[in-house]
Amino acid sequence: MFSVITMSEDWENIILLSADALRADHLSCYGYHRDTSPILDDLVEESIRFANAYSASSHTREAVPALLTGKYPDIAVDSEYHLDSDTIASTLSEEGYATAGFHSNPFVSRAYGFDRGFDVFDDDLHLGQHKIIALAQRALDKVRNRHYARAEEINERSLDWIDSLDDGDPFFLWNHYMDTHGPYEPPGEYATLYSEQDLSDRDAQSLYQRAIDNPESITETEQQLLIDLYDAEIRYNDEYIGTFLDELRERGLLEQSLLIVTADHGDAFGEHGYYEHPRYLHDEIIKVPLVVRPPSGRNEVVKTPVSTLDVGATIKSAVGVAAAGEGVSLLGTLPADRTVFCQARGEDEHSHLRRYASRSAGGACFCERDRELGRIKFGEYTDFTLCEEVESHINERIRIDNGEPVNNKGEVNEEIERRLDALGYK
Repeated sequence: MFSVITMSEDWENIILLSADALRADHLSCYGYHRDTSPILDDLVEESIRFANAYSASSHTREAVPALLTGKYPDIAVDSEYHLDSDTIASTLSEEGYATAGFHSNPFVSRAYGFDRGFDVFDDDLHLGQHKIIALAQRALDKVRNRHYARAEEINERSLDWIDSLDDGDPFFLWNHYMDTHGPYEPPGEYATLYSEQDLSDRDAQSLYQRAIDNPESITETEQQLLIDLYDAEIRYNDEYIGTFLDELRERGLLEQSLLIVTADHGDAFGEHGYYEHPRYLHDEIIKVPLVVRPPSGRNEVVKTPVSTLDVGATIKSAVGVAAAGEGVSLLGTLPADRTVFCQARGEDEHSHLRRYASRSAGGACFCERDRELGRIKFGEYTDFTLCEEVESHINERIRIDNGEPVNNKGEVNEEIERRLDALGYK
C-alpha cells in the first residue's frame, strides 16, 4: 500500500523510457545472476519497482500501442496495426505539454500513425524528407549494417529537443531504445563482455535469424552465445540510460519529472521451443521491468500484478485527467488480489486466433479463442481455478474483437520493409 501522488507546482515533466525486447528476469535488479543493469539497480533504490509487471502483448505491434494508449491492443490499433486510439501524447498536448518521441522501430513509426499527439516525432526513418536524402540514408545503413539508432543517438536527439524548449515549459518525452532487440550485436568492448567469441555483425544476424526460423537447429553452445550477446546489449543499454539520467540531473530536471522505465515485451531463448518474441504469452516474453520514480524518490517493491496498460493511467492521473483505458494508476493503492490480462493475435496476419492470458498472485491462465468457430481452448501451464475469470474477460472483449475496424491507411514504404527484414520480422 502507498499513498496517492499527484502533480505539484514543483514538478511537471513526464519521461517514459522503454526498451524493446527487454525481459525482466535478465536484469540484476530483478534477481539475474549477472550484473547486467547496475544503473537500473541504483535507480531502483530511489524508485518503486514492480516485481510482477506484465506487458499487454508479446510483440511491438500490439504492446507499444497498449503502452502509449492505456488500452488493450484490440482497440488500440486497427486490423492492420495502425494506431486507432489517442495516445498519452495527445492527452498531454491538450494539457499544454510539449511532446516528443524518439525511437527507430518501423512498426511504431509515423507510417502507422504513431506520431499522433507528438510535436516532434523522430522515428529515424526520414519519412517525409526529400527522396534523395532518404535514398542516401538507406544506402549508408546497408553499408554499415545498421538496423536502428543506438541508445547514444536516441539520447543525443532527445536531449537536443529538451534543450530547445523554453525554461519552465512542461514536457512529455518518450524514448524507446532498440538495443536489446535482435539481432544481438553489442558494440565495441561489449561484444566480448560475457563471451570470448567475437561474432561479426553479419554472423550475429545470421545466427539470430536461424534461431527464429529453425529453433531446433540451435545447439546449446549457440543458445548460450545468443544469451551472452543479449545480456551484453542489456549492459550497453543500461549504461546509456545512466548517461541520459546524468544529463537530466545536470539540468536539474530529474527532480522535476515523473520517470517511468519499462519494456514493450521480452525475448525467449528456447524455453518453450521458440526464440525471439512470437505471439505467445509466456513469462519470458510478457514479464517486463517496470520502475516508477516520483520526483521526490521512493524505495519500494510492489508485488501486486500490474500491466503496461497502467502506465497510461498513471500519467493521466498524475496530471488530473481521468483514464479512459483499462489501466489503473501505479501511484495509488492497488488491490492485492488484482488480476491482469494480456492478448495477442495469431501468427498469421489473417488468423482467426487470439490468445489470452491472465496473471494473478495465485497463478496464470492461458487460452486461445478461435474467432471463426467461437471456441476457447485452454493451454498448458494453466491454473484452472482462474479459467472462469479469463472467460469473463474474453466475453467482454468479444464485442470489440468482432467489430474490429478495418482501415486502409496505405502501403508501408520500402525503407520500413528493409528495416523490418533486418530485425528478423519478415
